[in-house]
Amino acid sequence: MPPTINALRGRRLAALVAAAATGVLLPTLAGLTSATAAAVNLAANRPVTTSSTESGSFGGAKAVDGSASTRWASAEGVDNQWIRIDLGSATTLGRVVLKWEAAYARAYRVELSDDGSTWRQIHATTTGDGGTDDLSVNGTGRYLRVFGTQRGTPYGYSLYEVEAYGAGATTPPPSSGTGLDDPRKKEVAMKLVSSFENSSLDWRAQFAYIEDIDDGRGYTAGIIGFCSGTGDMLELVERYTAKKPGNPLARYLGALRAVDGTDSHEGLDPGFTNAWRQAAQDTVFQQTQEEERDRVYFTPAVSQAKQDGLRALGQFAYYDAAVMHGESGFRDIRSVALSRALPPSRGGDEKAYLKAFLDAREEEMRKEEAHSDTTRVSTAQRRFLNEGNLDLNTPLHWSVYGEAFSLTG
Repeated sequence: MPPTINALRGRRLAALVAAAATGVLLPTLAGLTSATAAAVNLAANRPVTTSSTESGSFGGAKAVDGSASTRWASAEGVDNQWIRIDLGSATTLGRVVLKWEAAYARAYRVELSDDGSTWRQIHATTTGDGGTDDLSVNGTGRYLRVFGTQRGTPYGYSLYEVEAYGAGATTPPPSSGTGLDDPRKKEVAMKLVSSFENSSLDWRAQFAYIEDIDDGRGYTAGIIGFCSGTGDMLELVERYTAKKPGNPLARYLGALRAVDGTDSHEGLDPGFTNAWRQAAQDTVFQQTQEEERDRVYFTPAVSQAKQDGLRALGQFAYYDAAVMHGESGFRDIRSVALSRALPPSRGGDEKAYLKAFLDAREEEMRKEEAHSDTTRVSTAQRRFLNEGNLDLNTPLHWSVYGEAFSLTG
């Protein structure tokens, strides 16, 4: 496969993540040991009702389908909102896991009901910060509801998954550290990639960025380097236009479809770059950039890394590889690494596997002249690995392209 095709970035990495349910659907806990009951996600694929949805693509069933790349999203900018799951019969719960998208709840409560009308609170908070909430609870009911009362962002409420476990699950499983999908770690990841892509830690200043960097992928733009030649820019503008049909970029959709897979600017020049910068002032376009970053790159990469038993540094290594090389390139890099070392999920040593992955990543980068400078790996990610910082904890000190960066908090 030619390197230029191998590196295409807009072909969704989500295809790497199997969309299998996280547990076996059972109507009751009868006949199960407590250990088995604790392992069964009782919410998996159960009937769901919601107060609202942002669009048909974000229905409530997406929050119980076991996939890390699909989600429920409520109407934007509206409190209160809720998602209700029918567990099928009266069920005693000991643990509920909520996996928030970027649009999380600052204040919410978790409730149970026998009839779907009268509710009993089993958890509440006013200090939610997103990421994954792994909650020890105690209650019995047929219906489980997550009720958001204050948004943590200007958007809506959005959950990748709602999981419910039986009475044997009051103690969450041991964790080796906070994952990259924790909001604080995710912010670190965004700053690291911004230093690699834009020589700046201020990733939010990059919504309006656009230029052709002569790497054979046409225009590169936005917070994650969406490219006109690799499909991800086209998908971004399509999704933005679905939300806001009269936006400044809508008139270029035909041209973006025509240049997909090439480095051509035909039909885009001379006005496209100015239209991009104009659109970047719109909070809807900014939100759509973040959603596409997460949908195409961040969430699938982190999910795959977790399946491989990797902590935050490994999750970041997968994400950064996905950003630069896309699905095909990432898959090739991971395959090479797996041929040289076993990941923790297969009984291997985490540091040895990550070394093999970073070695394979640098080899792939050297195949393309535009990406032959490997310092984003050699003097950043490999430095963190050599320091034993597998949880990607701050302070962090690294250099890329000869420029030094630090994160101290």
